[in-house]
Amino acid sequence: MTATTADTSATTTRHPQRWLILGVICLAQLTVLLDNTVLSVAIPSLTEELDASTSDIQWMINAYSLVQSGLLLTAGSSADRYGRKKMLMAGLALFGAGSLVAAFAQTSAQLIAARAGMGVGGALLMTTTLAVVMQIFDDSERVKAIGVWSTVSSLGFAAGPLLGGFMLNHFWWGSIFLINLPVALLGLVAVAKLVPESKNPQGDRPDLLGALLSTIGMASVVYAIISGPEHGWTSAQVGVAAAVGVLVLGAFALWELRIPYPMLDMHFFRNQRFVGAVAGAILVAFGLSGSLFLLTQHLQFVLGYEPLEAGLRTAPLAVTIVALNLSGLGAKLHAKLGTPVTILTGMSGLAAGLAVIALLGGDDYNGMLAGLVVMGAGIAIAMPAMANAIMSAIPVEKAGVGAGVNGTLAEFGNGLGVAVLGAVLNSRFASLVAVSATSFPAAMAAADSDGERARIADAFSSGLETSQLVGAAAVFLGGVLAAALLRRAERADSVGTKAA
Repeated sequence: MTATTADTSATTTRHPQRWLILGVICLAQLTVLLDNTVLSVAIPSLTEELDASTSDIQWMINAYSLVQSGLLLTAGSSADRYGRKKMLMAGLALFGAGSLVAAFAQTSAQLIAARAGMGVGGALLMTTTLAVVMQIFDDSERVKAIGVWSTVSSLGFAAGPLLGGFMLNHFWWGSIFLINLPVALLGLVAVAKLVPESKNPQGDRPDLLGALLSTIGMASVVYAIISGPEHGWTSAQVGVAAAVGVLVLGAFALWELRIPYPMLDMHFFRNQRFVGAVAGAILVAFGLSGSLFLLTQHLQFVLGYEPLEAGLRTAPLAVTIVALNLSGLGAKLHAKLGTPVTILTGMSGLAAGLAVIALLGGDDYNGMLAGLVVMGAGIAIAMPAMANAIMSAIPVEKAGVGAGVNGTLAEFGNGLGVAVLGAVLNSRFASLVAVSATSFPAAMAAADSDGERARIADAFSSGLETSQLVGAAAVFLGGVLAAALLRRAERADSVGTKAA
């Protein structure tokens, strides 16, 4: 296989070292995802040692996800055009360099800039890892391989606070970034030796305007979602960012429809299989991120656990996902039941887990534990099938763009989950508490008796229960919608095949 292997041959030949390559790219993927959440536990240290303000802390955390999500489509398109191996190596190099600068940053501004640089590398890694999986595995093994890839994604999301807490207990805050360096170096060597190159240099010129519009539009929308809880959803800052994002993304869609070789073919959205998988992917991310956002508050504010203890008690979710995906359960069910039923089964499991936590986990961790295990089983079943459905609905020569779409949907789902379920919690809590403070700590601080504090705790628990039930309903209905669209697409394909 030569350095410029065509995409068509890459899909018909099994790479002899494909599972070793998968391990390498999953390690890189894990590091990128850990850095989405690892910094949250270092906030007290950063506030003290860098004299960081609240605004500085917010930008330290958000610079990474904002740059990464804004560049996902552009990164995926660049990987398709210039070579996925090249972009994977560039991503590892940028991520490693950014991590080194972050570890030894002396000011808040330096750390924010380093995190932004890591976001550029993260965008390249997020898109090229999944594109390489599509390249080196054929149809018979692809769902299983994507299952492993999805396992790493879930593990990275859940394990960040745990790893960060462990490192901070033994070392200084910069150590949480230094752990990325050996992974980046190992990844560079392994990718150079193992991963075959593939690309799809279609068109005479790159879609530079499309890349600019998608980056500005995505970054604006994600910024609005991130800053909504802090500044208020009706504030001018959030409203202007959201409006700019929507208008620019609209311009991006119109531009992509006009040019002969678009970065993102908007006709993908006419494909019911693609739209069904998209709907499911957004709502799985919605349920997962929104529920973890609520659970960490529940464990600390209601059940009284310390931050690291709370993180450990969310670990059964990640452990269940890892165990079931490594067992190949999702791939086996997918082969037996087909894509629509597998996705409906998984999303029903996720919804059931959220409902169990809402109804049985209010005052007892055992009920929450049962819900976390059921949620993990649902995610392990649904996520690989959905990622495969999205990537299979996009031509293999556009695998990088497909991976960018998949990553973009996850970012949207994560932000929406926190925003919507957090808003439901705050609304319910505020309606039950007759004090001016709407946050739980502020309300407790204002309480002047044990009875008042007990009433506030009950109100917060009620808000959490309502939020989890809203999330459960949204995820279940999303599963029904996704399965219906996928089933209709399969029937249309079957009719077309018979007619041919």
